[in-house]
Amino acid sequence: MKAPKDSPTETLEPRSRDADRSQLAILAAAREEFSQLGLAGARMDSIATRAGLNKRLIYYYFGSKDDLFLAVLERTYADIREAEQRLHLDEIEPVEAIRQLVSFTWHYYLEHPEFITLLNSENLHRAAHLKRSERIQEMNSPLVQLLDTVLERGRRENLFHAGVDPVQLYISIASLCYFYLSNNHTLSAIFGRDLRAPKAMAQRLSHMTDLVLGYVLR
Repeated sequence: MKAPKDSPTETLEPRSRDADRSQLAILAAAREEFSQLGLAGARMDSIATRAGLNKRLIYYYFGSKDDLFLAVLERTYADIREAEQRLHLDEIEPVEAIRQLVSFTWHYYLEHPEFITLLNSENLHRAAHLKRSERIQEMNSPLVQLLDTVLERGRRENLFHAGVDPVQLYISIASLCYFYLSNNHTLSAIFGRDLRAPKAMAQRLSHMTDLVLGYVLR
């Protein structure tokens, strides 16, 4: 997005400056702020400081704090969808493809804890921001199509049950990973076990993989 000619915003960011880079810096700073403090606790002044930019640029590019939060959510979903596409699951043997998707989802959540906290925050708002998105469903449809292709190949090869819903299957995979990690502190406390210990984490991935494959395999 560029300022119109003779716009006062030109005094904030000259035409020679890389506007895309500024927007990416704002999104990265906002992701940190929102994931640490939630939507209610986040402050635009703090986001501007994190990004090293004038606060007025944030309003110029993204409008309000709610619009910026939506942009962060969309970027967050785009990142995980792009990473999933790089797995090339449609080129892998069906059983191994499912195994890799479970492992990828688990490790992605581990390496990107902000994904969980941002989703927790949006769920507190009943997905009010994502419901306004014009991109989110289109952004996620390739994953559904890809998983459906894997399941169909597995069915044709007499490996998988027929009629497995790719959306339900992905929700189950995400849930198995998400719940364990988002509730790790309370689960560790009530069961008296360190569920973040390396052995426990390895057992969890093995357990989830067995559960998912046990459902889809004939």
